[in-house]
Amino acid sequence: MSEPLPDPFYYLSNFQRALDWIGGRYADLLDAEERDFLDRFPGLPQAARALFVRMAMRKGAHFRASKLCYAEIGCPLAAAVTLVEHGWLDEDPLLSLDELGGLLKKAELIQAFALPARLASARKAEVLEGLRGDFGDPRRAREWPAFPGDAFYLLSAAPMCERLRLIFFGNLRQDWSTFVLADLGIHRYESVELSETSRGFSRRQDLDDYLYLHRCRERLEAGEAPDRLFADLPDRPCANPWIETRRAKLGFLLGQRCERLGDWARALALYDGSAYPGARVRAIRVLERSERHADAFARAREALSAPESETERQQLMRILPRLRRRLGLPPEPRPAAAAVTRLDLCLPRPAGAPGVEWLVREHLARPEAPVHYVENTLIVSLFGLLCWEAVFAALPGAFFHPFHSGPADLLAADFHPRRAPLFERCLARLDSGEYREALRRTYRDKYGIQSPFVHWQALDDVLLEQALACLPAEHLRHWFERMLLDLQANRAGLPDLIQFWPEENRYRMIEVKGPGDRLQDNQLRWLDFCVRHAMPVAVCYVRWDEAAA
Repeated sequence: MSEPLPDPFYYLSNFQRALDWIGGRYADLLDAEERDFLDRFPGLPQAARALFVRMAMRKGAHFRASKLCYAEIGCPLAAAVTLVEHGWLDEDPLLSLDELGGLLKKAELIQAFALPARLASARKAEVLEGLRGDFGDPRRAREWPAFPGDAFYLLSAAPMCERLRLIFFGNLRQDWSTFVLADLGIHRYESVELSETSRGFSRRQDLDDYLYLHRCRERLEAGEAPDRLFADLPDRPCANPWIETRRAKLGFLLGQRCERLGDWARALALYDGSAYPGARVRAIRVLERSERHADAFARAREALSAPESETERQQLMRILPRLRRRLGLPPEPRPAAAAVTRLDLCLPRPAGAPGVEWLVREHLARPEAPVHYVENTLIVSLFGLLCWEAVFAALPGAFFHPFHSGPADLLAADFHPRRAPLFERCLARLDSGEYREALRRTYRDKYGIQSPFVHWQALDDVLLEQALACLPAEHLRHWFERMLLDLQANRAGLPDLIQFWPEENRYRMIEVKGPGDRLQDNQLRWLDFCVRHAMPVAVCYVRWDEAAA
């Protein structure tokens, strides 16, 4: 259980720690505003600094003084004075009606605008809509109805805070609460040796490119018209490889939006301009849907000669026969699918919420042959435990702050090649027999530490020991090597259940399908792989016994 933090200004200490880290490692990337902030902020009164950080940690940039009550800070109006003087806080911001509505409760809106009491039963959105005719234009905070002793603020420095957060974390998914969760022991991170030169960004343009793409992604998710986004999408590759991946993904997502709207020409242009995985197949599908079958066929044949992944190959093998039919070409023989053992069960329909996987688990389990619901957790966790040193190796660009749950380049094309000797050293333990003790040791020493592979909540001593007793080292190597071929795709699709016979040192994996359910593509790929490597796997098809209902 986590202990409360003794310092009431813990968040301020953490924020200053981040600023010191940024100043020590990224000074050459900072602009004049950011350098000025790093210089002046530590000299402010403690209450002012604490109020600033409290606002920076909250969502949005607009605040109401009466909602900024913190015992350690005292009066927010007094603490805000210094921030206003430094230009980091606006005490009279321009507010739209909707922004004002975000700061006031419905009852307060009714009181402030002297609205009829009958509106108390209306929704807040309806109250705002009724005011829009007379108050549609933004106005200064002091021009809106106010409450005595209260004030409205805009954190003018919010964009700068976002940039500083991006510089520190290398992403905008993490925020300043990460420090708190780590201090409380809720999240634990692997200790990776970081040099003074460990950085996520090497030049200012990387920051600008990241933020620009982030804004475009927000516009896309907000439903903005694709033609405007298409015009604003950068047409030149970004110099930073992982930011270029973000640009490629944005083009792919925008292509999907255009495809759904039937804008074939624009969708094709976006897919052709994107190197994101799957873009090539989507371009072929666009050609097919726009009835350019010959062009689609030519591209599909070319792609099949050098598929980017198993996923793409599977999709192409589904597309090509269809295109051959439409072009009047003779069919080509298709390789026979691997024969997977089939298990059929007729079970009473459950009255409550248990999933079909849990029902099958209970039906098949025996004292001498326990069944576990593992899906994508067990095999992936064993990989993470065995290859811990390789995953958390302190390679350049992989780690650059203390709160990485995994390397920043985890899904990069060169992730495995950069670490190939390290991974082979880890996998070699499977050949020497050292792997069992290595897995136990890592499980014991690293328990609870954030990992992109190890699912601690799904793994316990019993499951680990049964897996070590029943899973052959040869099978573990096959699974792990396949994962390394495509870490993004091959961490999913594994069978739902695993059954062990510890006394016989054997196992079987079981994919469960309820009535009307069918195998997904990634599941088919894993099943085919297991069968071709003589691994015991079955698909269990369940139907309901209506007579037992």
